[in-house]
Amino acid sequence: MTQWKFMCSTALVALVAANAALADVTPDEVWENWKTLSTSYGQTITTQSEVTDGDALIISGLEIKSSQDGAEASITVEELTFTDNGDGSVDVTMSDSYPMTIRADGIDGKPDVVTRLTISHPELVITASGSAAETRYDFEGPTLAVKLDGVEGTDAPTDMKVDVTVTDLAGNYIVTGDEAKAISSNMTAAALAMVIAGTDPEDGSKISANFSLADLAGTASGKTVADMTDLAAALKAGFGSEGSFTYGATSYDMTVNEPAGETKVTGGAAGGDLNFVMDAARLGYGGGAKDVTVSISGAQIPFPQVNLAYKEGAFNFVMPVSKGDAPSDFALMTKLVDLTISDEIWAMFDPTNQLPRDPMTLVLDTKGTAKLNVDLMDQKAMEALGEGMPGELNSLDLTALQLKMAGAEVTGTGALTFDNTDLVTFGGVPAPTGKVELKAVGVNGLLDKLMAMGLVPEDQMMGARMMLGMFAKVVEGQPDTMTSTLEFKDKGFFANGMQLQ
Repeated sequence: MTQWKFMCSTALVALVAANAALADVTPDEVWENWKTLSTSYGQTITTQSEVTDGDALIISGLEIKSSQDGAEASITVEELTFTDNGDGSVDVTMSDSYPMTIRADGIDGKPDVVTRLTISHPELVITASGSAAETRYDFEGPTLAVKLDGVEGTDAPTDMKVDVTVTDLAGNYIVTGDEAKAISSNMTAAALAMVIAGTDPEDGSKISANFSLADLAGTASGKTVADMTDLAAALKAGFGSEGSFTYGATSYDMTVNEPAGETKVTGGAAGGDLNFVMDAARLGYGGGAKDVTVSISGAQIPFPQVNLAYKEGAFNFVMPVSKGDAPSDFALMTKLVDLTISDEIWAMFDPTNQLPRDPMTLVLDTKGTAKLNVDLMDQKAMEALGEGMPGELNSLDLTALQLKMAGAEVTGTGALTFDNTDLVTFGGVPAPTGKVELKAVGVNGLLDKLMAMGLVPEDQMMGARMMLGMFAKVVEGQPDTMTSTLEFKDKGFFANGMQLQ
């Protein structure tokens, strides 16, 4: 949280500033409004001098500090200039680079951990324009870079190198409101590159890695409140944010040199996306990637090279965060489509090639409703809760289930509701009502192959088939297709109409 505050208020130092009429926007007003917003984040601002020179307000020796949860961050900008363009707009420029220091309390009596960074963005220009009701900040710069200068107080490598560079950055922020502001933004960048290198002081092993992403784009919107120092209180007062981010082709290349030999990892993807949301009602994040490849080779791997690939991977998570009288929505989804692995890996447990080596897929998509009894972002309320449950589960829908591998496939859907007044019938779980429909194709054939390969003993296989017989029935005319209806009703559990509890 502390680092986020500083990156937002320094790298793009005037993106959220003036709130005055177009004809009256002056460098002084932009600077004063920016200071007011920074102070609302709990930051302390000092300067060595503030001088007006013609149409420009020049700030020298700007220092911004913030502390939270045992950590303190600070940045020092040598010069920050607000220039009146004479048309109701103000250009904001600053020193091409400036240092950032993050200090965290040491653990168990150890020294404080101090991280030193340099942020640079030569030729970055931010232009404030618009009106009192809506102020727009356009920004553009050839590069934005963050460089790790060193980490003190830990066992980190003394020669650790981390460089992140964004090229052809452009976009805008639109800000409305007074003390409570609404902000919407969009940005694009041609590419992002990261370089990591270092030596482990314990064994002398070295790591070097390169990561790259192309065609970055993102949009975001949110609301701020006058006091942002307490997250739980800020959420209740209306603070919130959400956004989405996309990227194009990615690649990475990592090499680790150890006494035992060299390990190399390479890979990439065709593109992907990320998204997030946080407000008083919910917290959520998700993302995905397509056409992903990974290759691993090294002296400690018993194969020349291990290859993994999949067509699509995705995840999504949404949960309520505030207590309420009515149930709120939640969701959980994970997806891995058409995963393939090297034949060398298959051969480890299937040397005679008995199992089909078709691409594998796992999909689990659920949603439901739950009611919270405490605010999850309220630290004191959560501590007072102890080991108790923060709320109750009201409903759960299995939107999609798919597991496909080695010639077998299981699919299913379902929907359940829960009686939270009955925690006895099902051993502490709220009594459910509803049903789940499952279908399995090729499972018996897979079990036969596993037994023939010696992976599953015959006595265990008999037990597995007995369990299948209890919960599933064979589809007429399709000997290796089974279906199962699992139903909860009248405080009982039924499988294909037969009561098991």
